Amino acid sequence: MSRPVDPSRRALLLGVLGAAALTCPFALAAAAQDAATPRARVTEAPQANKARAGDHVPPFGRHQAGIVTPRPAHGMVASFHVLADTPQDLERLFRRLTERIVFLTRGGEVPRLDPKLPPADSGLLGPVIEPQALTITVALGADLFDRRDWLAPHRPAQLVRMPKFPNDAPDASILHGELALQICANTQDATIHALRDIIKSIPDQLLLAWKQEGSVPVIPPQPDGVIENARNFLGFRDGSANPDAADEALMERVVWVGPDDPAEPGWSHGGSYMAVRIIRNFVERWDRAPLAEQERIFGRAKDSGAPLDHPHGTEMDVPDFAADPEGNRTALDSHIRMANPRTPQSGQNLILRRPFNYSNGVTKSGQLDQGLLFIAWQANLERGFVAVQNRLNGEPLEEYIKPVGGGFFFALPGFSDASDDYLGRQLIGALGPIPTPA
Repeated sequence: MSRPVDPSRRALLLGVLGAAALTCPFALAAAAQDAATPRARVTEAPQANKARAGDHVPPFGRHQAGIVTPRPAHGMVASFHVLADTPQDLERLFRRLTERIVFLTRGGEVPRLDPKLPPADSGLLGPVIEPQALTITVALGADLFDRRDWLAPHRPAQLVRMPKFPNDAPDASILHGELALQICANTQDATIHALRDIIKSIPDQLLLAWKQEGSVPVIPPQPDGVIENARNFLGFRDGSANPDAADEALMERVVWVGPDDPAEPGWSHGGSYMAVRIIRNFVERWDRAPLAEQERIFGRAKDSGAPLDHPHGTEMDVPDFAADPEGNRTALDSHIRMANPRTPQSGQNLILRRPFNYSNGVTKSGQLDQGLLFIAWQANLERGFVAVQNRLNGEPLEEYIKPVGGGFFFALPGFSDASDDYLGRQLIGALGPIPTPA
């Protein structure tokens, strides 16, 4: 994981990076064959026979891609410092990001430049860039608004720095940020290529602070109708009780900010709050715990993922906590029961999870540095992630996990394929007329 750069170096960076910035050589309309993307559950495990290099996820729409989009095998969150002193600077950044996203998600042939110049591309994916189901989702952090007086009045109503919860051990080097990118694709090379492209193309306005990569296991082809969610590094299926992302009415209530919340600024409608948590798993300790204890802690059978009150069921079975008021089958302090006690009140706290497993090597104490890159989307942070996390404070699982980084961000509304549209246009429009540079 990368260490952040001190923002006090801003003047030096502007000078050095500004001189290094190159005009982007790619054309927005790079040719690539669009492939239909089948609708699937967000956390359904990717199947080996379905991922193709030509998979194309269009970036256009009322909402950004990468939120209710089915999760591919690889994902990354990268957080940046933003170099933008004026509304004109911010508009320029948004337009440049949009340009890169449109090209990278569609793919195409890499231009050949004069060999005396740096190449147009890293070459990681070869001379022709395949889409690989790439999505790049842009979200803004509280720091972006806090550090600019002209932007502060337009902050999303609930966008704050992620607070420290009781079990957290925050590492300042992997916390918060002014702008975050969630980059997801079929292959790790595709996510790394996209990050490097953006760093190369916009070096005078984006400075990488930290990043965390992750993946989920790809499973063999499954019979039609069989759904399996991917397993986390504790060996349990992750996402079994996720809301159905194909239910548009449900997503309007759970995920998307809209006019039903008068506290939110009008420009934010169609966006979503993003909660990111880098959660270390103490896997050596977990692997020594008895199976019965592991299942009691989660409230699910490890092999099948079924709730403990459905011993012969599947992970898609819904636990009946009302029929088990004493917790004889599913412990009252089990993870699934505390996270979602399935009461009328807790139905207001749904979140859409889209996590990835991470493995960062070995710690100085000789332990595996592995865990979960937790990503959750919701229309209301307090009613969503914060409410769920507060219920989980003190759960038995805390003995085996430790959140160490992440942050809260707000994903911009989507954009259309019109030539004059771009990501962030709604926010820039809310700032009022922007003078044209002389």
